[in-house]
Amino acid sequence: MEQRIGSSSQPLEGAGFDPAFIPGLTSPASGKDARPERAADDAAEPEEGEEPEPAAPEAEEPAAPEAEEPAPFEEEADRDGPVFEASDFRARIVADHRGVRLRLDDQECEFRWDEIGAVETESPRFGKLFTVTVHTPDRRWYPIEILAGSRSEHKDWDEQLDKVLDAYFDDEAGE
Repeated sequence: MEQRIGSSSQPLEGAGFDPAFIPGLTSPASGKDARPERAADDAAEPEEGEEPEPAAPEAEEPAAPEAEEPAPFEEEADRDGPVFEASDFRARIVADHRGVRLRLDDQECEFRWDEIGAVETESPRFGKLFTVTVHTPDRRWYPIEILAGSRSEHKDWDEQLDKVLDAYFDDEAGE
C-alpha cells in the first residue's frame, strides 16, 4: 500500500505569492533602467577605443488633449451632510460626501461613491468587533473590523452609516 507523506493539495498560485497577480497593486514594469543615474553614467562614459557619440535630441511627444475630469478626492469647501467615522487602535473608516476610506495599520484604500456596489455591516452576537465590508461592482470586497468600546456603539455606528449611505450612495447606479 502506497501512502504519501504531507499534504495532497497543490500550492495555490496568485496574489499570495505574486503581488502582481492583482492588477493595479504594483506599478507596471518599465523597459528603462530602474536606476536613471546609472543609465546616464553609462551613456556619458565611452568604452576604451570608442569615439563618444553626440547626444541625440529627444523627440517631444505631442501633447494629448487632457480630459476635464476633477481629481477623485479633491478637497471641497465645507460640505454639510452626514459623516460616519469609527476607529480603534489599528483600523479606521470614514464615510462622507467624498466616499469611503478604509485604513488598517499603514494600508489605506479609498472608494468614490460611483466605485461602490454595496456596503455591508456585521455585528457579532458576542464580542465588540464591528465589521464593515465595501463591495465593488467587479466582485471584490474589502472588509475592515473595528473594535468598539462597548457593544452599544454598534447600534449607533449602524445608524450613522445608514444616514451617510442614504445621503450619498446611489443604489440605482449599479442596476
